Amino acid sequence: MLLKRSLACVAVALSLSVIPALAQRDMPGVHMPGNVALSPDGATVAWTLRSHGGSTLHLSPASAPASVETAKTISVPNATGCAYGEPIWSPDGQTLAFLGACAPESADPTVPRQSQIYLWAKSTGEVKQLTHVTGDINQPAWSPDGKSIAFLFVENATRTAGALDAMKPWSGVIGEDGVEVQRVYAVNASSGSGLFTTAANLHVYEFDWAPDSNHLAFIAANPPGENNWWVAKLYTTTLTSVPQPGHPVSGVCVVRPNSNDTCPETVRVVFDPQTTHSALHGLQIAVPRYSPDGKRIAFIGGLMSDQGSTGGDIWTINADGKGAPTDITPGIDGTPTWEAWINNHTVGFVEDRSGHILLTDADADAHHVVPNSSDDLGEVMIGGGGPIKNAIAASNNGVIAYVLYSYNKAPEIYVGAPGKATQFTHLNSTADLHPPRFESLEWENEGFHVQGWLTFPKDFDPTKTYPLIVEVHGGPSASAGPRPDTMFSEAGYFVLSPNPRGSFGQGEAFTKANIKDFGYGDLRDILKGMDTVEAKYPIDKHREGITGWSYGGFMTMFAVTQTHRFRAAVAGAGLSDWLSYYGENSIDQWMIPFFGASVYDDPAVYAKSSAITFIKNVKTPTLVIVGDRDGECPAPQSFEFWHALRDLGVKTQLVVYPDEGHGFRNPAHIADERERMLKWFADNMPASPGVQTAQK
Repeated sequence: MLLKRSLACVAVALSLSVIPALAQRDMPGVHMPGNVALSPDGATVAWTLRSHGGSTLHLSPASAPASVETAKTISVPNATGCAYGEPIWSPDGQTLAFLGACAPESADPTVPRQSQIYLWAKSTGEVKQLTHVTGDINQPAWSPDGKSIAFLFVENATRTAGALDAMKPWSGVIGEDGVEVQRVYAVNASSGSGLFTTAANLHVYEFDWAPDSNHLAFIAANPPGENNWWVAKLYTTTLTSVPQPGHPVSGVCVVRPNSNDTCPETVRVVFDPQTTHSALHGLQIAVPRYSPDGKRIAFIGGLMSDQGSTGGDIWTINADGKGAPTDITPGIDGTPTWEAWINNHTVGFVEDRSGHILLTDADADAHHVVPNSSDDLGEVMIGGGGPIKNAIAASNNGVIAYVLYSYNKAPEIYVGAPGKATQFTHLNSTADLHPPRFESLEWENEGFHVQGWLTFPKDFDPTKTYPLIVEVHGGPSASAGPRPDTMFSEAGYFVLSPNPRGSFGQGEAFTKANIKDFGYGDLRDILKGMDTVEAKYPIDKHREGITGWSYGGFMTMFAVTQTHRFRAAVAGAGLSDWLSYYGENSIDQWMIPFFGASVYDDPAVYAKSSAITFIKNVKTPTLVIVGDRDGECPAPQSFEFWHALRDLGVKTQLVVYPDEGHGFRNPAHIADERERMLKWFADNMPASPGVQTAQK
C-alpha cells in the first residue's frame, strides 16, 4: 500500500473535461476538507477546510478524532481574508510549510490573491513568510535534506498555467508575445533566497526531488505550456550547478537507449515518448517519482487527453536514461491515476476500476500487481485538493491520510494503516444530506464491458414514468465518478452518466478504443446504456435529453446528428467541426494521438467525426453554451454549430459568457448557466398528456 511520502493526484480528474470538483452547490451546508498532510512520524495531521470566503488550516493529533473546535488553527499573523492550501511537512517534522493567499478586505475580489509560502515552526508555534514573489505558485515540495523548498512558478503570471482558465485577449505577435513559462523555482528554507532551477525554454508540469536532494526529475515541454504537454518529455537536472539569475540553463543532453553515452551537461532527457520504440510511442506521461535509492523513476504513461486527467499504466525507467521503459502493470483491468514508491522494489498506486477506487501495489521487478494487495475503498472519490495536489498523505511509519467522499457520503478525512484507515474527522455528522438514490450500472456492448452511474429523480415512485438526461463526461480520457447531479434529480429527472469506450477505469485497451472513432463506438455504448436503463426503470422514451461539457459537449453536438432519440440537448463548450477546430484552439497537440495525424495530413478522419459534416440531420432543439475566452474549445466552434442550426430552422440558442475560459469561475455565470439548462429541458421535453410524471 501507499507508505512513502508523496505529492498526490485525484483519482478522477479534470479534462478537456472539466469534471466539476465537489462543490458546496452539490452538497449545500457541507464542510469541505481539502488538502491533508501527515507529519513524518504519523502523529499529526495538517488539513485545510474550504468555504466560500477562502479556507482555513488546522493541526490535529492523529491519535484521536478531529474537529474544527478541537484542532489548532494556523494563520498568517495580522492578515485577514486568507485562503490556505498545500500544507507539507519538513522531513524532520519540525516545520510545516503551506501556501497562504491573503488580501485586504478592500481588494478587488475578481483579482486573484498572491500566494506565498509560509512556515510554521513546531517549537515556537510562530508563522513566518518565506517567499516574497510575484506570480503563480503550485506544488511546493521539501527537498529530502530539508534545506530547500521547490515549487512550480510562473513569474508575473496573469492567469493560472494551463488551458482551463480564460485565455488572454488576442494581442501582439501570437505565440511569441506574452508567453508565460512555468518553471521549477527553489528557495532556501532558512533565508528564502531562491532562483529558477530549470531553463526558461522549458515549461514544467510536474517534478520530484531525488533522494540526494541534488537532482530533480521533471516533465516538461517547450512553451507554450498549455499546448505542448502532449509531447512533453521526462528530464532530470543536477542542482549542484544550478543556474544563476540571468544565466539560464543551456544545453540539453539526450542519452540514447542501450548506448554508452554520458551526459556532462546539467539537464538530460531521460525519456521521450515521441522517439521511443516502446508501447508509449506518441502517448503521454505524468507523475514522475524517484525510487528511494534514486536509481529508477516511476511514472504513469498512456493515452491522456488532458494534463491533470491522469491515467495509464505504471512504468519505470532508469534514472540515468539507460535502457527502455518498463510497464510494471501490463494488462491491468483498471486505470492507475497516481503512484508512489513504497520501497525500492514496490510501487503503490491509486486505481480507478469500474466505478471503484482501489489502493494497489505493483512489483517493480517482476512487473505485475502484487497478489491480494488491493484495498477496495468502494464507490467513492478520493482527493479534495484538485489535480496534482495533496490528495493522499503518508508518514514514514506506514500511516496514510486522505479525503473520501461519494454520492451518499459527505467528505471526511480518513487516517490509518493502508486497508485499515478509519474516519478521522466528523465535520458533517449533523449534515442533512438526503442524497438521491444512486447506483452503478454495467452493461455489455460490442465486446466491451461498460460502466456508468444512474441518479434517480427525487421522491422516485416506480408507478410513474420519468424523463431521462444523459450527461456525458469530458476528456475523453477521464471518467464520471460516483457524484450525482442533484440539479437534475431535484427537477425530477433520471440522469445517466456513462463511462463509454475511451474512458478511464477499464484498462488501456478500453481507453484507446475510440482512437479515430470519436462519436461512433462511444455513442453506441451510451445508447446501449440508455437501453439498459429503459429496460430496468420507468423511463418516458419521448422525454430523453443529452448534455455534456467539452468532449461531452462534442458528444452532444455529434449525437443529435446521428440519432433523433434525444428530444432536447445542451452542448457546453463543445466542438462542432474538428477541421476548423484544429486551427482555432490553443491545444492542437492533444489531437494527434487520437486522430493519428494532423488535420493537414488526414482531413478525412477529422471530417468523419465532425457534427458539421452531418448537420442537416439535426432536428433536436439545442442550447449552446460557451465562454468567450475558452482556449480548449474556442467559442467559434459553438458559433458554427448554432449558426448552422439557425440556418436550417432547428430551434437553438447560443449563450456566450464574458471573461470565462473552459472552466467557468464566476458564480453568477454558473448559476445562470444551470438555470438556463433546466429551463431548456423543461420547455423542450414537456410531459405528454395523460402521462404520469414527478417532474415539477
